[in-house]
Amino acid sequence: MKRTHLATIFIAMIVVSGFAMLGGSAMTITVLHRYQFLSLLAISVVTSRMRVKLPGLDGNMSVNLPFILIAAAQLSRFEAVAVALISAGVQSIPRSGGKLQPVRILFNACTVGLAAGATAILLHSGWLTQATHRIVSLPLVAACGAFFLVNTLPVAMIISFTEGSHLVRIWSSICHLSFPYYVACTGVTSIITAMSQLIGWQVPVVILPVMLLIHRCYRLYFSQESEAPLAAKAKAAGA
Repeated sequence: MKRTHLATIFIAMIVVSGFAMLGGSAMTITVLHRYQFLSLLAISVVTSRMRVKLPGLDGNMSVNLPFILIAAAQLSRFEAVAVALISAGVQSIPRSGGKLQPVRILFNACTVGLAAGATAILLHSGWLTQATHRIVSLPLVAACGAFFLVNTLPVAMIISFTEGSHLVRIWSSICHLSFPYYVACTGVTSIITAMSQLIGWQVPVVILPVMLLIHRCYRLYFSQESEAPLAAKAKAAGA
């Protein structure tokens, strides 16, 4: 992609911050959830390739989002950041025939890693639970809201820097297209987190069919959205 000097500086800041989050998280490790970590990592990597292209924007959504949120809620901060970095990196690898863009992969991976780290910090901090008066669902909602902001704002900013578009308009478009998906993933994460405390950490595997169904619905919806402008142009031309 064509980058301005400002965009290059911003990308470097995000990449450095992402790896700083990973390194800082590694220094705080007290316990490793080996099997749960490997399970969530494998699922998030596989589902990261199940993507939906956002119409009108240089970006996509992936089925791996709820598994990253679950990792932030149930694992250590280091494990959550590692799951996010690796799965987002795999998500950014182009399909066969596409040109590999290492800078784009690093930027996307570190952006999601920062979002996962911020989410884990909020979820594992006692003050958030106290601030929400111990209402179980509110800390998760607040943390997922932080994930949404940290994940979408840098993407909107880099698109604005590289394409010269208005930042607020770009972020508004991203919110319009992806916010319902984030809400659904937050709800799924809340349910799975509660079920895991009663049944076991294997529960996240159960939601895979649900996420595949949501992915299918979004693909159908966005395919209709992308075809609508073409149909309008054809009608205006008298086709």
